[in-house]
Amino acid sequence: MQRVIPLVLVWLTLFAGVAQAEPQWLTLPPTPHLPSPDKSGYAAVNGVKIWYAAFGHGKPVILLHGGLANSSYWGRLVPTLAEHYQIIVMDSRGHGRSTRDSEPIGYDLMAKDVLAVMDFLKVPKAAIIGWSDGAIIGLDIAINHPDRLTRLFAFAANSDPSGVADIAQSPVFNKYLARAKTEYESLSATPKDYDAFLAQVTKMWETQPHFTAELLQRIKTPTWIVDADHDEAIKRSDTLFLADQIPGSALLILPAVSHFAFLQDAPQFNADVLHFLAQDGAN
Repeated sequence: MQRVIPLVLVWLTLFAGVAQAEPQWLTLPPTPHLPSPDKSGYAAVNGVKIWYAAFGHGKPVILLHGGLANSSYWGRLVPTLAEHYQIIVMDSRGHGRSTRDSEPIGYDLMAKDVLAVMDFLKVPKAAIIGWSDGAIIGLDIAINHPDRLTRLFAFAANSDPSGVADIAQSPVFNKYLARAKTEYESLSATPKDYDAFLAQVTKMWETQPHFTAELLQRIKTPTWIVDADHDEAIKRSDTLFLADQIPGSALLILPAVSHFAFLQDAPQFNADVLHFLAQDGAN
């Protein structure tokens, strides 16, 4: 009987640990690292230098990160996709390793940067996987340059500033903002300019985008509108608006994750992206 008591205590301790564990949508796992690229460098486009890296072979797929982030956030997705496709990541202007100039950062301008990097790499058309600001950039391209896109996976986009939720009280998002500053200071060629960079991005968030129903209805690119069931940054009503207005689009709500789903549940996110890409017979 004496041997049973310690065993019971062990089980109770384990159960208590599980019971107290935070739901994964309230966590912010570490930023992963990218694998070694097949090639990487800087594309001098539109007055700035955009850092890029390429992995694998096959049909091209471009991964666009969210605001204040960098391409390293795709570190758990790239190895999975690179087994089947040519994967291209790039740091948006002013973000990560890329530079910025005096021109205010905006979605139209960042979309032009994506097209210019595609031209630099001689990629006529590609699928885009976008997260948050990256998804908005993808929508911008789908509206204005549909000939450059094959498919669009738009995760956690908003159509208008009114579609953004109040993130001021979100512990996860505040932890992300603190991390973004540290990462900027370690990656940027102008590490002391974070406050000015943040002010520009914040102004963009407050004033852009403005995807009306009329604009969204022009999208002909096969599109999935994707969000998380616990997204702390995007209002569900705005996600539904995007899906309702884009002709033929599909709606996917990922379970038990938030705005950082690709970190919180990478196997689920990766499988959904692979399934999305397979719809055009790329496999």
